[in-house]
Amino acid sequence: MAPSALTPLKGIRVLDLTNVLAGPFCCHQLAHLGAEVIKVEMPKGGDLARQLGADPELSAKGMGVSFLAQNAGKKSVTANLKTEKGREVLLRLVKSADVLVENYRPGVMDRLGVGYEVLQRENPELIYCAISGFGQTGPWTHRPAYDQIVQGVSGVMAITGDAESAPLRVGFPVADSVGGLTAALAISAALNSSNRGAFIDVSMLESLIATMGWAVSNWMIAGQKPTANGNENLTSAPSGTFRAKDAPLNIAANKDEQWEILARHIGRADLIAMAEYLTREDRKRNRLALRTEIEKALAAKSAEDWAEELNALGVPAGAVLDLTEVLDHEVIRSRGMIADFEEVEGVGRPISVLRTGIKINGEVPIVDAPPPRLGADSDEILLSLGYSAHDIAEMRERGEI
Repeated sequence: MAPSALTPLKGIRVLDLTNVLAGPFCCHQLAHLGAEVIKVEMPKGGDLARQLGADPELSAKGMGVSFLAQNAGKKSVTANLKTEKGREVLLRLVKSADVLVENYRPGVMDRLGVGYEVLQRENPELIYCAISGFGQTGPWTHRPAYDQIVQGVSGVMAITGDAESAPLRVGFPVADSVGGLTAALAISAALNSSNRGAFIDVSMLESLIATMGWAVSNWMIAGQKPTANGNENLTSAPSGTFRAKDAPLNIAANKDEQWEILARHIGRADLIAMAEYLTREDRKRNRLALRTEIEKALAAKSAEDWAEELNALGVPAGAVLDLTEVLDHEVIRSRGMIADFEEVEGVGRPISVLRTGIKINGEVPIVDAPPPRLGADSDEILLSLGYSAHDIAEMRERGEI
């Protein structure tokens, strides 16, 4: 396979002016697809994610776990955009760049003097992607946006959990992650255009709502207001989470034939002919009673045993795993999703981080370098932009880089 097939963005330079998650996650995707991603950070502190995560020692070193998670393969250069020289560094970088990604609050880049119009004059073909909570226009444009805020106003929390526990936040930053993926998709499309140069406005709120198509359409088309239904799949029954002997088990017997196979395999063929379970609609109406009958039978074996048996029969099923179990499972370990770095400057020990969920012609897109120390590539990049070693030393002394 030609290298270009695995690295379709090879030769593309991306300037990553983002912080924490949505923007860095977007650029994480682009880096794994072959783009050269240069992270432009403030000299003091850099990306806030450098100070975040479950290891206080790494956070104190500016290599927080949250930063390590989505910055492998990137380069880091520092530039204080509040200073003239710092802005000059960015302008020089922009001339050689194909893409710039930022996730400041709308208006911040303009106030710094490096907004889209200024940068477009330097490089008319620049693809400028601005990720924000609520978009660059509209009544909420200047509201600060964090993942949980977006989850709450999007309607996601209202339908997560059950009647007693909702509203609940999704257990990971889903709004940030979906926003980042949406931005990466839009940038990839813009790069494929014959007319380069674009301003891409990505709203985390709209990106998240766009993934809720079924729930949204049930309301907008069918007039059915979405509700919180816990682990039940309201489109079918039996379809949800059931108690097995040792652990919860997900079963999705969404087709009539799957339901009949399930009933026979668990020794409850008698349920098939019962009036209350005869049709899909009957089973949906009586799902709680049906659950009780099924769980009586499932108590005989472990969740994993049932999952193996049912899948072999064509009934989708799977034990409910925690994150540590699935990351250690062969289904993940065998497919190259985890990258191991033995030496990471500023960390002092090996680390493992995720790659992406992509395979191209059976191959795993990878990056060779671990996440960078703050400013690790400043000298190399600034020299390539025409600054002398003396210039760089003076700018560093003045806090401009």
